[in-house]
Amino acid sequence: MGCQIQYSHPQILFKIPISKPPFSHIQPKLKFQTLVLSSSYNQEPSIFISTVIQENGPKPDLYSVKFKTLGACKLGISRYPDFEYNAQGGEGSGIGKKMVGVDFNGETSVDFDVKTLYIPSLTSATTKFLGLPLPPFLKIEIVPEIFRGIINLESGKVDLKFKARFWFSVGSIYKAPPLLVETLLTSEESKGTQRSGRGERLDEQGRCKLVGVANVEQIDDFLMNSFLDLPNECLAILNATITFSKD
Repeated sequence: MGCQIQYSHPQILFKIPISKPPFSHIQPKLKFQTLVLSSSYNQEPSIFISTVIQENGPKPDLYSVKFKTLGACKLGISRYPDFEYNAQGGEGSGIGKKMVGVDFNGETSVDFDVKTLYIPSLTSATTKFLGLPLPPFLKIEIVPEIFRGIINLESGKVDLKFKARFWFSVGSIYKAPPLLVETLLTSEESKGTQRSGRGERLDEQGRCKLVGVANVEQIDDFLMNSFLDLPNECLAILNATITFSKD
């Protein structure tokens, strides 16, 4: 008479909490991994792992941001009177991310893609000096490198870091090394030792006036250093619109 032994192989479930360190002011909920252990007679136990991730913490709002430059702008450098600059037609696009937390009241971080950012050059068609257009062969090209910062959608305050290279040329005869200009374009007051200006905050249509004073260092060009008396200060006054749309 024989006998038969039957083995039952129940699955064993574990829930293991995996915590994440806090990020900014957001405390994510715990995640759980489910481990399934099973075994059979005369066989090594096998382990199957399935992961379920669930996060219900607050996520920042994302926006598409459009930037357009307008007319009646000014640029000034050194001891010279300001250039009257029509920047109509400049544009760019970027991404805005609403900053989450009790310390951020309507503030949105904005980062513009400098590959899409176009600011018109200073030419005879866009710029006047002492009421007269620039000579047709003179050109100052603006090549942005950084344009990002903080915009408060509740108060309208704008603070954007702007870094660009200004290329000065006279036809095909002369082209100077670029002037590096780095400043904070703000809707508030910008003040240097020689120059200053006050901006205007965003209105309901997205219009604003941004001002920035920058120190311009010497370059490897004796003519430009002497002509502009470098190092020196420059002032930018830029009328623009900045609009937000929800992604």
